[in-house]
Amino acid sequence: MMRWMLGAAMSLWFICPVLAGNLDANAVNDAARPEKQPAADKISAVVTKLQILLDRAQFSPGQIDGKLGDNALKALKRFAEQNGIGLDKAIAPELWDRLNAASEGPVLVDYKIADADVKGPFLKKLPARLDDMKSLEALSYTSPLEGLAEKFHMSEELLKSLNPGKAFDRAGETISVANLPARRELPRIVRLEIDKARATLSAYDSSGRLVAFYPASIGSPDRPTPTGTLKVTATNEQPTYRYNPEYKFKSVKSKKPFDIKPGPNNPVGAYWIGLSAQGYGIHGTAEPDKVSKSASHGCVRLTNWDARVIGENVKRGIQVDFLDAPTDTSSKQQGRRASN
Repeated sequence: MMRWMLGAAMSLWFICPVLAGNLDANAVNDAARPEKQPAADKISAVVTKLQILLDRAQFSPGQIDGKLGDNALKALKRFAEQNGIGLDKAIAPELWDRLNAASEGPVLVDYKIADADVKGPFLKKLPARLDDMKSLEALSYTSPLEGLAEKFHMSEELLKSLNPGKAFDRAGETISVANLPARRELPRIVRLEIDKARATLSAYDSSGRLVAFYPASIGSPDRPTPTGTLKVTATNEQPTYRYNPEYKFKSVKSKKPFDIKPGPNNPVGAYWIGLSAQGYGIHGTAEPDKVSKSASHGCVRLTNWDARVIGENVKRGIQVDFLDAPTDTSSKQQGRRASN
């Protein structure tokens, strides 16, 4: 009898982690303020709610993945500062209440998958090398799941956890998704600020008020992000990426320039904001989970959806200030160009 009970207990031990990954929409919508800071490596209902609330308040956590990682903490800290509230290891009741009051409606809602979500065409596989991308007709999504996850600013892992048993490839199927506006209108932006030490982008209005905040990838000492002040020169939805041999990327064999067609998995993502330094811009990415966690080739890299919000709310000529990191050596290498 004891042997049977031990075997049953061990079976439940192995099953429970799988069950724990399947979130319930009601649990997320009804999640209350956590008494202590949630774990950074586990999906939870309360962090899923927290990230969606931050996204709706224009303090982007980057990709909504249900985990309290660095990007979510950056956004939470900046939201707390903006509202004059302290942020310790636990989320203060006032901060939780202020965040909930910043938007209305449930954080998760039902969504019926549309024909356009599953129509494609989809890539069988996204090539790892730029040389192998130049022959493709479009840098499309690799699956309906990838497209749906990006549409709602979510990780594929979180979307699957919220919708166990769903295939994501059938029009008419109903799934639970983040309740986010399709388009965002911000107050008139007059200045962008890139903090290279914190890997963030902030947008300000004419009164100096912070109106939006985003995690960002910046360059490395090898391929630095610009320093000083630049200006926005252009915005381009669905940009074509042009590789210049002068970039001298180690992973590229071609000695001639070439173009890569538009698409969300383009090397510069689905949106490009040109800056007044040749070859530099603010743009999207095919890897939203790596934003602010890996270095760019010199440009400022955001998620596709965050790049779109900035691109649709800035005008040519606005100021873009780059705040140098304390150990930044980019001033010695300003002449070097970057592509993404």
